[in-house]
Amino acid sequence: MTIQLKQDERIDQLMQYDLEIIQSPSVFSFSLDAVLLGNFAKVPTHDRAKVVDLCSGNGAVALMLSQKTKSNITAIELQERLADMAQRSIQLNHLTERVEMIHADVKDAVTHIKKDSVDVLTCNPPYFTVTSESRKNPNTHLAIARHELHLNLKELMETSADLLKTKGKAYFVHRPERFLEIMDEMRAVRIAPKRIRFVYPRKGKEANMLLIEGIKHGKETGLKIAPPLYVFDEQDNYFPEVRRMIYGNE
Repeated sequence: MTIQLKQDERIDQLMQYDLEIIQSPSVFSFSLDAVLLGNFAKVPTHDRAKVVDLCSGNGAVALMLSQKTKSNITAIELQERLADMAQRSIQLNHLTERVEMIHADVKDAVTHIKKDSVDVLTCNPPYFTVTSESRKNPNTHLAIARHELHLNLKELMETSADLLKTKGKAYFVHRPERFLEIMDEMRAVRIAPKRIRFVYPRKGKEANMLLIEGIKHGKETGLKIAPPLYVFDEQDNYFPEVRRMIYGNE
């Protein structure tokens, strides 16, 4: 299929999943956090689940999930340019029957997706709070993707709780410095944190990413802390587990 690329766009490979995705350095390029989230999220393999990816960006996580389940995926992205990139990537990979991209504000998700209907929800949200001291990216596209200009943690969790059915699962990637706040906001809307994994750039360094699974109306007990995930070894090569997530079993 011939897909028109815009001036600053390129096509990259999502190696493990044998997918191609349209990227742009000046608008948005997915990074390791998206790969980690796509790997961390557990989706049923059957075709009867309702799967939603919020803050979808250029659709990387939604595309990854489409290769782990026969169920359809609905993705929501606020920025029109990113939603357009995602839509063309969906076409590029012949997935228009399986992946739907909706250009909308996540806070309005319930106007597009029925409340209490979602089995699995994923989100790679903006990480950084906005204060008068915030140093926001001068690039508007990147600023919206990284800073809570249009969606904060409380709003994200409220929307997630609205969408999920009872016992539905939510998966988030975020920053460790906001761990307690994330836990508080999840529990405030009755999404019980169930599994957590801290991601470290290398051994001996502080964690710089956090993966968390929650269950709507789940029991408060039974939280599991998964083994740490280290990204790079002493030679700056990916550790085998991360390498498999990116490239698959070569």
